[in-house]
Amino acid sequence: MTELIKELPEVFEEFAQQRKNSFLALKKIKEQEIPVIGAYCTYFPREIAMAMGAVTVGLCSTSDETIPDAEKDLPKNLCPLIKSSYGFAVTDKCPFFYFSDVVVGETTCDGKKKMYEYMEDFKKVFLMELPNTQNESALQLWKSEIIRFKEYLEHEFNTVITEDAIRKSIKIENQARLALKKLYAVMKNDPAPIKGHDLWKVLYGSGFKFDRQQIPTEVNALTTKIEKEYAEGKMEKKKPRILITGCPIGGAPEKVIQAIEDNGGIVVTFENCSGAKSIDKLVDENNPDVYDALARRYLNIGCSVMTPNPKRLDLLDRLIDEYKVDGVVEMTLQACHTYNVETLAIRRFINEKKGLPYIHVETDYSQADIGQLNTRLTAFLEML
Repeated sequence: MTELIKELPEVFEEFAQQRKNSFLALKKIKEQEIPVIGAYCTYFPREIAMAMGAVTVGLCSTSDETIPDAEKDLPKNLCPLIKSSYGFAVTDKCPFFYFSDVVVGETTCDGKKKMYEYMEDFKKVFLMELPNTQNESALQLWKSEIIRFKEYLEHEFNTVITEDAIRKSIKIENQARLALKKLYAVMKNDPAPIKGHDLWKVLYGSGFKFDRQQIPTEVNALTTKIEKEYAEGKMEKKKPRILITGCPIGGAPEKVIQAIEDNGGIVVTFENCSGAKSIDKLVDENNPDVYDALARRYLNIGCSVMTPNPKRLDLLDRLIDEYKVDGVVEMTLQACHTYNVETLAIRRFINEKKGLPYIHVETDYSQADIGQLNTRLTAFLEML
């Protein structure tokens, strides 16, 4: 448990190291014969796996270490997130993938769909048919997929997943989301109380906490300490307030956060996966149909794979106002076609509807463009 008496830098570093620290923890979990379900996407309804007592873990890889291995099978001009994920899987260099009994995929982008086909050669993969729109018929399809996932787990692990167990898991996850929402809400203060990169360490690291019931206690304690120190006058200097949107930003792409904050800005909110997008909405605990409740919550996530995608604009609109944002940085990965094509809509929305400056930076998992990122983002921040 994270104690209040620890200094904030130490607490942030603990969360930053959570992913690595969880490698050994997962080995112990496997030794206890507890099922491990790996997943790659924010649309993954983890409450179903939790309801059978399984541990869930995120599998998206975060460095370019295994991309050369992936390129033996995959095109070089493919999204680096996909190549990294496949590379760590096929080389068995990712302990989370290695210990996963089942990997859950989803039909988001075309590249990931094909990756899952190849992955089935060496790992059990359950592919969920995610609709690419958010109307009522799509909702019914997604609900049926969640039920199909539940039935698959029951058959695969010879167990029964009850609706009461699902309701319990929903409550646990909702409490974790509420705690994380309360944490990132501290950035509504101006000047900001902490660096955006430190906030990101907690948001990202919390995804690797296997005991989900511990998250509210640890995160609420951290929020209390931040608020106490802010009241005592400990805070960041007043700087241009930046919102980051776009592709998943954990690992190598964190260089964009660093470039903003090294050059005079402060990142006050993240719309990306693992940021507000993944924890903004709760599951309706009063809905008597648990599968409908889960389907509605997850399908409402505003990802660029959706067409049309008003949910993303709705969230951006609210975050910009609530966090008093001065400018928006959109980070996309090379060959991530859905997000790259959608940059036009986002730029128009930010410039024309919100009247704010916007910059789009496209990058990959290498460190080769750090100089260029610093130059472009410095110029953007100076304009603010």
